[in-house]
Amino acid sequence: MEPTRPAEIRALTGARALPPLLLVLYHYHEGHGYQHWRLFDVLVAKGYLWVEFFFILSGFILIHVYGARVAALWTRKGYGDFLKTRLARLYPLHLATLLIVLLMVVFFRALAHWGGYLSMYDVPGYHPRTDFMAFIYNLLLIQSWHVLPYLTWNGVSWFVSVEFFLCLIFPLFAWISQRGLATAAAMIAFGFAVLVALTNTVGHGLDITFDWGVVRGIGDFSIGVGLAMIYRAAMARGANALSVHAHSLAQAVAMFAFLYAIYHTGWSHHPADVWIVPGLTLLVFTLAFDRGWLAWLLQRRPLMRLGEWSFAVYMGQTTWLQFARFAEQRLYPNPAPQWTHAIHILEPVGLVIAAALWGWFLFRFVEKPANAWLRTHWVGNSRRGAAAP
Repeated sequence: MEPTRPAEIRALTGARALPPLLLVLYHYHEGHGYQHWRLFDVLVAKGYLWVEFFFILSGFILIHVYGARVAALWTRKGYGDFLKTRLARLYPLHLATLLIVLLMVVFFRALAHWGGYLSMYDVPGYHPRTDFMAFIYNLLLIQSWHVLPYLTWNGVSWFVSVEFFLCLIFPLFAWISQRGLATAAAMIAFGFAVLVALTNTVGHGLDITFDWGVVRGIGDFSIGVGLAMIYRAAMARGANALSVHAHSLAQAVAMFAFLYAIYHTGWSHHPADVWIVPGLTLLVFTLAFDRGWLAWLLQRRPLMRLGEWSFAVYMGQTTWLQFARFAEQRLYPNPAPQWTHAIHILEPVGLVIAAALWGWFLFRFVEKPANAWLRTHWVGNSRRGAAAP
């Protein structure tokens, strides 16, 4: 594959900044109850739907990066280079966070043994599960391929398992992406139909992970691929030359559609959650042109930085969620009544701050150097100049 680098879409980098933090809040409040403030509660309760955003964005960006090199993807070397590049991006952080959870399991079980109490990892019904075979499946990145009936180890890594599956079949998506606008529309319709079918089958909205996560990923990814096809055609016809006001208006419409769906589809984990996906799709599309008021806002340096750490923030959150669980079990198991409400506010605030800082650390000292080393020594010099979605 030629080492060409497509132009970076800065607004989409900034758009990745806040969703992982909303997912942190979602995971905390699902286990602890909500704050009884509807404006906050509804937004956080549907935080799991930001996974749709990331799968759609993944399909969009991969077509944006590799769409001009489809023929190479169908050669053994090109396909091998593509998979190596994606694994260099995904696997180091996955492995690091998996080993961190392993150390936490060993450490907190040892504390429980010495203290004569039951470890949080041995409490019945505790998720994610930490058995040996699940660890092996995690090492192989197949833990969410419908092989286990529960979440395991670093539970949020189910996303990486699905993403790896999508990478394996990506040449098919890339081949489809060479078709015209009718095929693009069909891809988006197909993806949305898959999501609707899932919500009507599983009975708890789109919160689908270890069981039908691959199907969920295919639905979202297909939407992203179709969106990239339309974007490519729009760029070829000069859509980026439209006025800033036109792009701003389009982004305002997308934000309204998204927020309207958030607050007018009832509580989370219901089939109606799927109607948030069109708004997310419009957001990705309107931001992709890197123009307009919302795109300008997302291009600010703090959001760009946080967007660069987003994968690390997402993957590292389990460390702090489980530490909070240990603190509740052993450090302040029965707080005084006047402290209960304060803890329920201070804990999620602390978790968000800790997850952001931990994400920076993992990005700076694990994800970035490991990715650079692997791309140089494993993928090879031919891939040095390629964009890393």
